[in-house]
Amino acid sequence: MDGLRVVRDLEEARSLWEAIMPREMITDLWEVRSSFHRHFSRPIHFLVEETGGRLSGLLPLSWVEEQGCYAFFPGETWKGRTWLEQNILTARDPERLLAAVPGPFHIRYLSNRSAALPANRTVDEIGYLFRPPHFGFEFDRFMGQFSSKSIKRIGREIEAIEAMGISWRQNRIEDFDSMVTMNVSRFGHDSYFSDPRFRRGFRDMVSFFDQQGWLRVTTVLIAGETAAVDIGVLYNGVYTLMAGGTSAFYPGIAKLINLHHMRRACEERMLEVDFLCGDFNWKKMFHLQERPLYLLAEAGVRAA
Repeated sequence: MDGLRVVRDLEEARSLWEAIMPREMITDLWEVRSSFHRHFSRPIHFLVEETGGRLSGLLPLSWVEEQGCYAFFPGETWKGRTWLEQNILTARDPERLLAAVPGPFHIRYLSNRSAALPANRTVDEIGYLFRPPHFGFEFDRFMGQFSSKSIKRIGREIEAIEAMGISWRQNRIEDFDSMVTMNVSRFGHDSYFSDPRFRRGFRDMVSFFDQQGWLRVTTVLIAGETAAVDIGVLYNGVYTLMAGGTSAFYPGIAKLINLHHMRRACEERMLEVDFLCGDFNWKKMFHLQERPLYLLAEAGVRAA
């Protein structure tokens, strides 16, 4: 039969997700989404479109009670806003599915990989990318974009840190706890990890990456003490930096570790480094490529 129906059973929702969603980006994977659903436990509301007896569209939503609206599954929130990026509308006529949502909605971080995006979309936030192939996988060619003044300034900052005696540690999953501690120490209630649900969901996601052999944990030590930790994942040639923590005692440490990621991406011939959304000054200063993500929301709905 043709038409729309609603699915609220998690196992059926998983089957539908895996049947229609691509597996191009790390956040396309059900296991990433379910890591957060396990701890937020939002009621799901999957709108299913069927044509000719076959699945032709899916709008996977979760009800975010404290914000009073539907959000893209799994409805993991930070300061009332969902966090996972690269959400996709799979229906060719998403307006039909959106019209069937039984309440206010706030669907953010939509990718232009979607088959169609409604005309009333707005730019939500900008993602920032480094693409090694654009520079022939040569890190020095990337650095050649900078003015001599900028290169000297960055060089002085990096040299000052290196003079303290730095060392690198790779793929020690136990450094996750240090990353969380530093992140919360720096940002307090503004940290993603101040919410125990988010922290537990993120930990489950990291465990999944580790089991698959995709996890990249990068730790900077200064005089033997942990100064910065980044959690990343390498999937389909894309290196995504999911979160990080830095010590307030070492200004400039973030530049050091981010340049390390870019150099490593060139050496390992990665296709892309995704530094995610967030308008931090260093991202524009480093001439990263911008990629807009989009928002669909009912008038007056500002959260989730």
